[in-house]
Amino acid sequence: MGDPLTLSLLLLLSLPLLANGVRLQEYLYFQVLSPGDIRYIFTATPAKDFGGVFSQRYDQIHLVPADPPEACGELHNGVFIQGQIALVERGGCSFLSKTRVIQENGGMAVIIADNASENDSIYVEMVQDNSGRTADIPALFLLGRDGYMIQRSLEQHGLPWAIISIPVNVSSIQTFELKQPPWTFW
Repeated sequence: MGDPLTLSLLLLLSLPLLANGVRLQEYLYFQVLSPGDIRYIFTATPAKDFGGVFSQRYDQIHLVPADPPEACGELHNGVFIQGQIALVERGGCSFLSKTRVIQENGGMAVIIADNASENDSIYVEMVQDNSGRTADIPALFLLGRDGYMIQRSLEQHGLPWAIISIPVNVSSIQTFELKQPPWTFW
């Protein structure tokens, strides 16, 4: 089997590999302020190897659903995304391509919701598409159920966007004040 020192050394050397393979998920949180029926704190995961980071907090910024939802080409509502954050649906092109479309339209960040509206627990790791391109704005992955519920609420209220705060430091919020989506397991 080998001596304990060799086994210990092999284990120590493999820890970074285990951490990368099983990778502890990083989370970023945002809060929907309006519409009120989805005034929850949502969890998202940042892109793994492309995109920027939030260098400031946005206390009241618009979360604008892209039109078309997949944001794989020209946007019909690009003027509304300028200076705001876009809500995009997964599918049709790479995560990086979507991020670049939003960046080219002046978006501050992109939140890409899974296109599986029943997905309430599985985060997809967004990775570079090997095209050699880059993006500078933050890109986040949102569970499909969360994206669906935000979009549904906007449609029900006839609203063109939600108002959010991002990022939210959940460690500074009292547990009883954390209003989490009732359909999501935390």
